[in-house]
Amino acid sequence: MITGKNYIGNRLSGEGDKTHHTVNPKLNIENPTEFVEATPEELEEAVSLSEKAFQTYKKISGGKRAVFLNTIADEIDALGNELIQMYCAESGLPEGRAAGERGRTVFQLRAFAKMVRKDDWRQNVIDVGQPDRNPSPKPDLRKTSIPLGPVVVFAASNFPLAFSTAGGDTASALAAGCPVIIKSHAMHSGTGELVASAIIKAVKKTGMPNGVFSNITGRGRTVGQALVKHPKIKAVGFTGSIAGGRALFDLAAQRNEPIPVFTEMGSINPVVITSNALDSRAEEIATQYAGSITLGTGQFCTKPGLILTVESEWTQVFIKDLAKKTISIEAQCMLHPNIKDGYVENGNLVSQQKGVTVMGKIDTLLGENYAASQVNAVSGSDFISNPKMHSEVFGPFSLVVICKDEKELISAINHLEGQLTGTIMAEESDKETLGEVVDALQSRVGRIIFNGVPTGVEVSGAMTHGGPYPASSDSRFTSVGLEAIKRWVRPFTYQGWPKEMLPDYLQD
Repeated sequence: MITGKNYIGNRLSGEGDKTHHTVNPKLNIENPTEFVEATPEELEEAVSLSEKAFQTYKKISGGKRAVFLNTIADEIDALGNELIQMYCAESGLPEGRAAGERGRTVFQLRAFAKMVRKDDWRQNVIDVGQPDRNPSPKPDLRKTSIPLGPVVVFAASNFPLAFSTAGGDTASALAAGCPVIIKSHAMHSGTGELVASAIIKAVKKTGMPNGVFSNITGRGRTVGQALVKHPKIKAVGFTGSIAGGRALFDLAAQRNEPIPVFTEMGSINPVVITSNALDSRAEEIATQYAGSITLGTGQFCTKPGLILTVESEWTQVFIKDLAKKTISIEAQCMLHPNIKDGYVENGNLVSQQKGVTVMGKIDTLLGENYAASQVNAVSGSDFISNPKMHSEVFGPFSLVVICKDEKELISAINHLEGQLTGTIMAEESDKETLGEVVDALQSRVGRIIFNGVPTGVEVSGAMTHGGPYPASSDSRFTSVGLEAIKRWVRPFTYQGWPKEMLPDYLQD
């Protein structure tokens, strides 16, 4: 049941006088529940509870934390159709997408639960002392990983479940031993409250300390900034725009005690298609990429927003076919009016640049928050000289860059900012000549795909979902997969300690 209140630890609270409603983007109407935004006093209580909970939670065994994470997964499943219907009413996304995303959310929780049952994830190093070593004794050194402390997670707009209240940031932080305060996304407040209620039920069922989780509601920047600036908060997780992520990063750096902010921000995910690939299967690639560009209304951080190829006899045929196939896919609703406005504004900005040709755009009358898919084309030289074309257009939009030769294509890649992914569509005959392209992409992206599409991110130990700035604020870390836990811990070494006083996982 939705109450419209905040979870301050285990307690529902709605003391504020500022309220908001979420929006059903498909119907373009407000949803009925009124959500109360958190007051400064409620924020202070949530943070204080979180710090107190940390003193207990950091000592709880991996086995017990695993039970907690699995119980959260059970309780999310138990929400049943109520969660699906709320998700759809606040996002405009179909039930199938909602069910799939719930499955991924539950899978992530269970994957981290399985991981922390054992202590291998800590990457312990035991360097036994040698007191009789000459000319100087060698101390006994034992290194492990310990949790940072209370973490603030900003729920994402494009994945109301998998990157939000109980998404990958929350799952990995709780697995690491860090309490979590969620800054709920204002446009998904109902979905967030339902998931938060499941987490609180799991807290109570498994005996976790009050304050190990809180769910805070608030529009604008006030609530989020207050949380990031609070001296008891030790790390931040964020998925969203470059402007939003950078603002939080700068704010955290200005604190008396700077803290890490792990952001996953904008990306246009360049795709390189070789001339041989177009010659062999231009129509197949056009079909494949039309589907990827429009998947989820183009609202994936891994959407292929940039396609690079060298001009050949098949180039124009491919571009026209890609545009035709893309705009023939039925228009879909965007997540909320603000995202639709941003899509139109940024799409128009790119389209109006010198040398850009609109190859295809849906021009039929659409619903208020529906997106008109679009494919544009531009020469390599114009693209390289104009950074305005290098920005993300969040939605079903892609720009094809036609380079005169491979040298210009490499230059185009080198002029890009950091990206989450890069893709190469090539033939067997291309493999010996792809070295420079691979090297160029590797310096710009966190993951390279061969003969596939970037949309779709597997949750596994080998996944990298991050990249050079501004794709993420620290390219050494991933926000998806089991390695995401490393963001919330720091190395710590015991020197010369009696074995019986060491944690079990550091004893011989």
